[in-house]
Amino acid sequence: MSTFYIVATPIGNLGDLSPRAVEVLKSVDHIACEDTRTSGKLLSAFGINTPKFSFHLHNEHHKVEHVLNILRGGQSVALISDAGMPGISDPGFLAVRAIKQEGITVTVIPGPDAVTTALVASGLPCDKYCFEGFLPPKKGRQKRLKELSEEERTIVFYESPHRIVKLLKELEEHFEPERLAAVARELTKKFEEVVRAPISELKDDFENRASIKGEIAVVVAGKGYSE
Repeated sequence: MSTFYIVATPIGNLGDLSPRAVEVLKSVDHIACEDTRTSGKLLSAFGINTPKFSFHLHNEHHKVEHVLNILRGGQSVALISDAGMPGISDPGFLAVRAIKQEGITVTVIPGPDAVTTALVASGLPCDKYCFEGFLPPKKGRQKRLKELSEEERTIVFYESPHRIVKLLKELEEHFEPERLAAVARELTKKFEEVVRAPISELKDDFENRASIKGEIAVVVAGKGYSE
């Protein structure tokens, strides 16, 4: 019986790939990868030789039918992203929806994700939060930030190192400059960093850095939160 597996992969430290994930990736017939080159390094490190093909945001609509044809043929497919849980700011949603509509089994193999890792590491309230992922680059961005400034739950954003200063400037403009926030960078990696301070101080810190590298999550306290 065919099964579509959603498999979480490490966000940095290879030791975070679970034994169950390794077992599934070795046993399936095909692995759909966000980037076959990036995934190839991970799979090689664990001796996984399963055939793989690309499945990313730019070909997701086209490749969903390919995945369905494999599953209809009785074979199993595992979907992995470059890092973390597929479907969270990565391709996966369209495939899961289509596969469920056909009545084919979907099984999630849980594991690392930057959202909850950054949230817990921030020291900000974790009981209620909202995940925004990457904000729109242009259209609707300022409107969304204005709306979020009234959010009482902790907010988690994703951002690239090239735009982190821009985001912090926008947060300073739309939110209270003294509102607490945390920038989590290179999570689980050798140079992991979680900087916690008022938004205005974080903006000054990162604005004065010669270079900024790594994947970034920004956690912002909800409106009205104080310590």
